[in-house]
Amino acid sequence: MLKVIANVIVFLFLSLIVVAGYSVAAEKSAVTYEENVKQIVSEKCLSCHGSDSPTIDEFKKDKEGFEKKMKGPRMDTYENLMIFVDGKDAGALMRRLDDGKNTKDGKPGNMHQRLGKTDSERAAMLKIIKKWVGGWTLKKKAEMTEEDLKAIKALKE
Repeated sequence: MLKVIANVIVFLFLSLIVVAGYSVAAEKSAVTYEENVKQIVSEKCLSCHGSDSPTIDEFKKDKEGFEKKMKGPRMDTYENLMIFVDGKDAGALMRRLDDGKNTKDGKPGNMHQRLGKTDSERAAMLKIIKKWVGGWTLKKKAEMTEEDLKAIKALKE
């Protein structure tokens, strides 16, 4: 009888360890700007959207001039990037990086190609960014509902 009780206790203990392990894995699977997205942005975006780039307001005043210089609006910090995720230009990041698989014309966004050298690399980078954003939408800020905005997670840390 003691052996049965001991086995039950061991089983319960091991079960708790397994459940705790899944909980830790689930937490670790959260995608954050600092742990996952910052490196992608640094490697793939900052040559045109770095600290020497204009703010979005400056960019809009001379879009053609900045594009000729291969400079897009500044996205070098979490705060600057969030302008294009859920800020005043919400959805812009998603529209530009999207792969086009869920659009009527099937065309990817104008910056999708910059996510990698191969289709598989681009798909992997996009998957991380989509998971980070959470509520992936191709809508412009004016078209977004309160639910659309609440679905955007984009965790910093």
